[in-house]
Amino acid sequence: MSEVTVRKQRPKHLALNEIRLPIPGIVSILHRVSGAGLFLMLPLLLSLFGNSVGSPESFAAYKETVSNPLVKIILFGLLWAYLHHFCAGIRFLLLDMHKGLDLPTARLTSKIVLGVSIVLTVIIGVKLW
Repeated sequence: MSEVTVRKQRPKHLALNEIRLPIPGIVSILHRVSGAGLFLMLPLLLSLFGNSVGSPESFAAYKETVSNPLVKIILFGLLWAYLHHFCAGIRFLLLDMHKGLDLPTARLTSKIVLGVSIVLTVIIGVKLW
């Protein structure tokens, strides 16, 4: 008897739009993206902080810069990135302590991280806007 092996046709390219990540995977990727975004925006944040505490003239320039709607949207995004990175970091610390490793708990904590980060962003963003 001869056995015939049939090989499955593999795709030639990776279709990223067809990949369906579970919620814990999405939270993990957003955690990395938010960390990278915060790191890359650090010079902007430091210059804004320097302008806000330098002198009364630089504070006036800071207020004028921050009152621009485009800058407010960027700062709103950075606020979300910080809050998401913080909340997801707490989740990952708990995972490192072997808390919440089972699938239902991991999915629940991922949903909690997304919800809490969005709610905190809206609350703080509305107060600061």
